[in-house]
Amino acid sequence: MTTLSQIAWDDTVLPFQLDRSDIRGRLARLDGVLDQVLAQHDYPAVVEALVAEVALLTAMIGQTMKLRWKLSLQVRGDGPIRIIATDYYAPSEDGGPARIRAWASFDKERLDEAGPGFEQIGKGYFALLIDQGQGNKPYQGITPLSGDSLTSCAEAYFAQSEQLPTRFELAFGRASLPGQSESWRAGGAMLQHMPPASPFLKAEEGSGEGGLLKPEDILDGEEGENWNRANVLLDTVEEIELIGPRVQATDLLVRLFHEEAPRVFDPQRVEFGCSCSEDRVRDSLSIYSAKDIAYMTTDEGTVTADCQFCGAHYIFDPKTLGFEPTKTPDGTEKDGKDA
Repeated sequence: MTTLSQIAWDDTVLPFQLDRSDIRGRLARLDGVLDQVLAQHDYPAVVEALVAEVALLTAMIGQTMKLRWKLSLQVRGDGPIRIIATDYYAPSEDGGPARIRAWASFDKERLDEAGPGFEQIGKGYFALLIDQGQGNKPYQGITPLSGDSLTSCAEAYFAQSEQLPTRFELAFGRASLPGQSESWRAGGAMLQHMPPASPFLKAEEGSGEGGLLKPEDILDGEEGENWNRANVLLDTVEEIELIGPRVQATDLLVRLFHEEAPRVFDPQRVEFGCSCSEDRVRDSLSIYSAKDIAYMTTDEGTVTADCQFCGAHYIFDPKTLGFEPTKTPDGTEKDGKDA
């Protein structure tokens, strides 16, 4: 049986603010949407877990996006797990759902399916890109991979690139309720000190790995005390509170931070969604010459393309592709005669 609290809070991100501490945050629950994201692929468990972690981080970070903006998060490394990428599409209208998608690339021959996931990414970087729409230059920030998880990489990114002390607490994995089949569940909390945290850095070089900044390099005095107090409170959260279907997000917020004067805002619904389409794939192939298109053509006389995010399979007539097509997409010859 599905409870009312589960209906209300699964696949949502709840933004909040701690007025006493001058800290903002988000509580997130991903249930069906995470199942849909991972169902598009057949990843080993070690890769699935990393994709789930990045999807949860993306949902919480992306909640701040304005209408029609897009946030992309990419993790790239030189290990067996080469790429993990997610896209978060902000709602197209007020009150509408946000959409999220994700995929990963890995070397099956080198992958240790029984080993830890983060270590198998190797050396690389954590990147965040914000697309504000046509006519605006995308924003991109990059930091090297550090710490012992993708969550710690995200925290380092905000401290280093934005000078914003940030904390994530995540729980995710496959679970089942009585009488129901096993499925993915994920929940998380995010804390972030309101900008500006401090007009000046306390040190020229951070105290983190490789000289990266940490919250204590940015905050001091009353701000530092507020930050530390909020983090001590978040340390008391239990995994079942983050992912449990019967624990309402508002109840959890009050349990954790009632002394910090929490204030909630409208929750954001999140759905699985992919932006691929036949027209978009065709447009991406428009940069190729007839010779290039001929090289891509299969023995069956078609050009095929698969979406890495949702697995959609597209089949094209090669004569309709490239910047030298001889046919239109509907099969009509360029001179107007029917094919």
